[in-house]
Amino acid sequence: MKRRITDELIRWKDSPRRKPLLITGVRQCGKTYVMKAFAEEFFERVAYINFERETRVRELFEYDLNPERIVRELGSLYFGYPIEAGRTILIFDEIQECPKAITSLKYFCEDLPELHVMCAGSLLGVEIKRQSVSSSSREKDVPIPELCAVPLEKAFRNYLIVGGMPAVVRTWCETHQYEEAELEQDRILEDYAADFSKHAPPAEVPKIHWVWDSVPKQLAKENNKFIFSHVREGKRAAELENALIWLKDAGLVYQTELVQTPSLPLSFCADAASFKVYMADVGLLRRKAGVYYRTILEGDDGFTGFKGALTENYVQNQLKTKGYEPFYWRSGNQAELDFLIESRGKIVPIEVKSATNTMAKSYRQFCRKYNIQTGFKLSLKNIGVNEENGTTTVSLPLYLIQNLERYL
Repeated sequence: MKRRITDELIRWKDSPRRKPLLITGVRQCGKTYVMKAFAEEFFERVAYINFERETRVRELFEYDLNPERIVRELGSLYFGYPIEAGRTILIFDEIQECPKAITSLKYFCEDLPELHVMCAGSLLGVEIKRQSVSSSSREKDVPIPELCAVPLEKAFRNYLIVGGMPAVVRTWCETHQYEEAELEQDRILEDYAADFSKHAPPAEVPKIHWVWDSVPKQLAKENNKFIFSHVREGKRAAELENALIWLKDAGLVYQTELVQTPSLPLSFCADAASFKVYMADVGLLRRKAGVYYRTILEGDDGFTGFKGALTENYVQNQLKTKGYEPFYWRSGNQAELDFLIESRGKIVPIEVKSATNTMAKSYRQFCRKYNIQTGFKLSLKNIGVNEENGTTTVSLPLYLIQNLERYL
């Protein structure tokens, strides 16, 4: 059914001075029909959003009003294809349900005029007057929209399974088959074991195997301090230290030392005799520990203990990647904090949780005792900032650890 407004829409489409188009009118007057019919006839792709039904999409406009980001994330997270100027028309229907989307039209006009943007809404005048629509940028502690948070958490779980070894990542990207990625992980682990015999002194080879096999087991313990007597019955630290040093020099493990009374620099007050040992790749740790990949994807309750160790190993790896030298803190047997780092002349505590529970008695105790200005809780909880007793605590999702410096 052709309508007279179609001719006006064609002129709008072809105008070099085109701006986002806003169609108003009472409910049930045909606004949606006109937009969809026009879009399907004159464009290759129609990116249609109804803000009344798709409430999750509204969250994308809470972050900021940058049209390039909005279009990019709509394409990748919502539609599954790129929104390309000239080929795609972007339609915002029932736009009155998302006042910030209305405000964003100004920025689409200024920053992305080449993209065709068409909108419709009912009672727009009433809605705009009722709500205070702000064009201010997002504060850095506004939560990640669910539309982004859900795929990011899924990607994080996949990283715990796959890890970061290039050959494994390539296999995963090509096949998206966990079993195929595990075959590559097994090959790498076998190559490592073969390297022990090829490159280590013969007398050290069995000891290196013992220490290497002990790392996942010791990380799984509640007090995951590395204890040489747990490596092999009857063996002492003096007999196994060289094997651990060999693994460290080979880049296969990292050692994080204890700090009991923190002061700067942390390395000066670290206890070299008390430490934790982490594997250099979290995917290989998961595979070597024999954790079934579905256990991580589905969050099996019986996996609670080692899940914490795996998550801690992930954070340790990420801190090392970012150039930090992490330590950990313990006060007798009463309190323990996962990581301490130095940043800009300050001691920064980091508490790690594998789920959404961020209760952390030891963290609060440490912050009060040492007058900490800024600290972090890393978990699956969304972004948040809390002020308590002079300490600013930033809650960050584990998958956003790369953004640590923004809050320092």
